[in-house]
Amino acid sequence: MDEKYLNIYNNLINYTRNKELYKFLSRQDNFSDRLSLFLLHFSFFLKNFKNIENKDILQKIYDFNFRQLELSIREIGYGDQSINKKMKDYINLFHSMVSEIHFWEELSKADKIKKFSVFFSDYEKIDHLLDYFEKFNENLSKKTLNSFIKSVSNQ
Repeated sequence: MDEKYLNIYNNLINYTRNKELYKFLSRQDNFSDRLSLFLLHFSFFLKNFKNIENKDILQKIYDFNFRQLELSIREIGYGDQSINKKMKDYINLFHSMVSEIHFWEELSKADKIKKFSVFFSDYEKIDHLLDYFEKFNENLSKKTLNSFIKSVSNQ
């Protein structure tokens, strides 16, 4: 495992721990909610840094993050068969998120809310979540991949 990508993983985990993200969740958050928000952060991360020069490094980051997620699922206590199914479900969720945000900047606010509602149906104020991710996306666009790899984020 390439430990130099641990900062990226930890930064994304820290973003996901932001209590503001759960403020309008209509119930107590659970592992699945946190993982969905992690995957959305990761989707925006990949979208912002995707280009020919970054292709190989982004693949390594992708592999590293999903290995870390698998380890987290194992720590919770799932068995090997359940882990394979869970990982397949989470990878499919991630790829659908990536697909939905691919043309993010071209979407209207109403379309963005619709897309978020598919993944986060238990939020009372989905626009709060949208505002957060708009800012997150904007902040990512101001950074370089190299700076993200080497730094520890303060959110």
